[in-house]
Amino acid sequence: MPKNTSDLIRKRLIELRSQIPVAQRQRGSLLIRGRLFTWLGLSSDRAEAKGFNRPLVVAAFWALDGEPDLEPLLAQWDEAGVIVALPVMVEKDSPLEFHRWTSATPMTMASFGVMEPPKQQPLVPDVMLVPTLGFTEFADRLGYGKGFYDRTLHALRSKGIDPVTIGISWDEGAIEKEFPEYQASDHDQQLDTILTPRGWTPNEIRAFDD
Repeated sequence: MPKNTSDLIRKRLIELRSQIPVAQRQRGSLLIRGRLFTWLGLSSDRAEAKGFNRPLVVAAFWALDGEPDLEPLLAQWDEAGVIVALPVMVEKDSPLEFHRWTSATPMTMASFGVMEPPKQQPLVPDVMLVPTLGFTEFADRLGYGKGFYDRTLHALRSKGIDPVTIGISWDEGAIEKEFPEYQASDHDQQLDTILTPRGWTPNEIRAFDD
């Protein structure tokens, strides 16, 4: 898809996102956090029952202005013994690294206003929560145009590392509603599913033992 078309879509989706009332954002974030907590718990138990390792590392993200707020869930996971990691930008055109975060971790502001934990030993995620501006019914993701997550997923998958990938978005990010002719670009990395306040798209998500 031509860059100018993608930029037009981004501009429209950001506009729609900005119109979501504060109370709706708060309730939507709560619904997303609840579904994620339940999903990870049930999926972990199911994997363990089948003789597989429980997922240990969840790569999440620190919400930018307008994105669903995951912070209370990250703290809850940390207290429950889940290893939470957050993305760190290494170089402009490089994949992201994921570094450990706890409720006591000091955060610093990096490029684009992103809050990052200090660099430690990079972690390999079992689950990736991916900030998602726009999405399709096939879990194609439209981000902010910097390419960090596409590069990161491509780098991981080329090494045979295939975490469960969940795009986190608002319902207003459904691209086909505004742009029914949209097609993902060849370099776009498809996700396993998208989670919005309304639920999962597609409805079934890949299990850890697949």
